[in-house]
Amino acid sequence: MRKNKAFTLIELLIVIALLGALAVGLLAALDPFEQLKKGTDTGIRNTVSELHGATIRYYAIKNFMPWCTDANNCNNPNEAAANTLENTVINSIITTGELKSDFVQLAGGQLSNIFVTGTNDPPVVSVCYKPVSKSFASNPNTKYNKNGTLATGCPTGNPASNCYYCIK
Repeated sequence: MRKNKAFTLIELLIVIALLGALAVGLLAALDPFEQLKKGTDTGIRNTVSELHGATIRYYAIKNFMPWCTDANNCNNPNEAAANTLENTVINSIITTGELKSDFVQLAGGQLSNIFVTGTNDPPVVSVCYKPVSKSFASNPNTKYNKNGTLATGCPTGNPASNCYYCIK
């Protein structure tokens, strides 16, 4: 009498079902859509940081902010979306060499989600964006309005809230 050492169909189906359940649990834990949102927020945060640093360097060179025509003639932006500042402010920063010439193309559609607020005297600039991921929405720096002032009830961890991440 010969004994068969192979798996039965039932045993194979049980193993496949267990592996499937583990795969579903892993996908639920990783939340791929949240990972995509975190990637988007990381890209925007880097653009915000680059724009803020370039504005500060511009001021160090010219002794006035890029939204001013000179030290005495200034129209400070109040919650201006970066894409509306593209033709004047951002291009002025690019002209001085503080941003790469292809900054606008590299930023893509992100500029419409970035808000710039500032004054020339005293020299202050806030560059803000609204996070779309839960982890960035709960970040301690996500506590501002889009004009760079402190908001109440932030951070909430809810991307739908009116809390912005700002670099000041």
